[in-house]
Amino acid sequence: MQRILILMSDTGGGHRASAQALKAGFDELHPNRFTIEIIDFITDYLPWPFNQMPKAYPFLSNDAPWLWKLLYGGQTHALSNSLAQIGSRMLVGSVNRVLAEHKPDLIISVHPLMQLVCMLAMAKRAQRIPFVTVVTDLTTAHPLWFHHEVDAVYVASENTQEMALKAGVDPQRIHLLGLPIRPAFARSPRPKADLRAELGMALDLPAVLLIGGGEGIGPVEEIAVLCDASLSATGRPIGQIVVIAGRNKAMQERLLARNWATPARINGFVDNMPDWMNACDCIVTKAGPGTIAEALICGLPIVLSGFIPGQEEGNVPYVVDHGVGLYEESPPAIANIVARWFGPEREHLRAMSARARALGHPHATFDIVRSIVRLMKSR
Repeated sequence: MQRILILMSDTGGGHRASAQALKAGFDELHPNRFTIEIIDFITDYLPWPFNQMPKAYPFLSNDAPWLWKLLYGGQTHALSNSLAQIGSRMLVGSVNRVLAEHKPDLIISVHPLMQLVCMLAMAKRAQRIPFVTVVTDLTTAHPLWFHHEVDAVYVASENTQEMALKAGVDPQRIHLLGLPIRPAFARSPRPKADLRAELGMALDLPAVLLIGGGEGIGPVEEIAVLCDASLSATGRPIGQIVVIAGRNKAMQERLLARNWATPARINGFVDNMPDWMNACDCIVTKAGPGTIAEALICGLPIVLSGFIPGQEEGNVPYVVDHGVGLYEESPPAIANIVARWFGPEREHLRAMSARARALGHPHATFDIVRSIVRLMKSR
């Protein structure tokens, strides 16, 4: 079997999720044809202090976003590129160790810090290993994602496509196919009534899905409480609430202990997100690219409640300008938006849902896999 190595790192959940989606896509389309390995290149192969970067990411993105914006922002791209050049030249030996251990026939990068160091290592090898980049940012991507020597670059929007062109990537090597998401999102959903019955939801009320990512961060709890009040303000519930608390067990327990005026389903970490999304009518989430891509596929109008400065900033105008959602940080305002969508603005909600479905790329993972397999056959 041919060996495919996927390079990622846990600086944000999207990189690992994209790697796992691609592996699932290969396994589903080509069972027993490829051996797929996923490694955290930074944590497992780089020396100290470089291997500590993933540990710093949650603090920078959640607790010190101003510092993350300074490190990531466009005005410091020249500085970060220079630092990457210096660091990458020091770390070529780590790439050589990876190649010696895994002996891949093709390498897939789903992380912006993998391109430069790998291309430097490739330049010193007698035999070039095919290398492709799958950009896991939706609309705003750091220039380090793009290297003109890679064999293919897969992007999710016209904005990132343009960035790849500006970086000198051959237009024929750039493929606008969407973000890699779990293959389950490519399957036709079951009827909403069946899903709601199976998930223990009310059958006849529209549902808002509140998500705080894998760690359950952000004002999810406050938004849930305020939505409970806004959706029951007339004395009779006009909607229901679904909360995915992720690994935030403390928040999950508090919400489970609460007396709700509207029907509410409180969950921790779930492995059937396609079912929950397809059972709901809108979503409140931060501007993570993966969640936005999944919501669009499911036709969910989106309320973006926040974003990580840098790579998520461009996702806000992408959602707003395409008419598939709004940006609002205030929990009381978010609760009022949901109440309007479930009340006097139901037709507007339906129109946004239709636009969201049209904008989604449900088969992106399979399309990327097919393209990579074609590349391997041509070698």
